[in-house]
Amino acid sequence: DLSASISDAETKVPAVTSDIEASEQKLAQSKEDLKQAQEDRSSAKDAMKEATAIREKEASAYAAFKADADTNVAAIAKAVAAIEKGVAGSFLQSASAQSLRRLTQSISQDLLDESDRQELVSF
Repeated sequence: DLSASISDAETKVPAVTSDIEASEQKLAQSKEDLKQAQEDRSSAKDAMKEATAIREKEASAYAAFKADADTNVAAIAKAVAAIEKGVAGSFLQSASAQSLRRLTQSISQDLLDESDRQELVSF
């Protein structure tokens, strides 16, 4: 009975040894996977910080552009209202007229051709 038990144990030793080796390999692989996941997480956090900085920069640029555009729209609205009222003489001396003049001079060639630009600037 004892020799049968010893014999069974000796036959199980190679199987148990291979199970231990397989478990050690799985553990090593799991450690590598964990390390890679941590690196990926760190990279993702860095990418999110960079994207946030870019979005904030773009939002700031948009806010500045929008403020300038709103000022230009208001100047044009005042110019139209003054011209409609027929007070062109007093309009020419207003700050709105100066803003309109600067706006028309800075508009690109694609949006306003030269004759239209000269006509706007001349009055």
